[in-house]
Amino acid sequence: MKRQFKKLITFTNEYQNKEDIILRDHLAMERTKLANERTLLSYLRTSLYLLLGGTAILGLKDFQDLKFLGYIALSLSALLIIIGTVRFLQLRKHLKRFYIPINDD
Repeated sequence: MKRQFKKLITFTNEYQNKEDIILRDHLAMERTKLANERTLLSYLRTSLYLLLGGTAILGLKDFQDLKFLGYIALSLSALLIIIGTVRFLQLRKHLKRFYIPINDD
């Protein structure tokens, strides 16, 4: 239980100096992981802004001519969530293929 909790709150993998990977490469990989997460959060933030804007436009009673703009914003919001999640998962899978963390067995 303690090991699972520690794994949950740990942000980086343990680094041991082996011949395969050097510290510079390890730190570059960690920066890439953080950039990937930051990009996912940017996609989500943009999607939420479009969702709020779309619902606000659809809620306007006096501007019925702009309803199509609200629907476009809502569909772009859903599209951005899908694109951001797919890109995040693809890069994470790609990073795991080239970088296998060292386990403390």
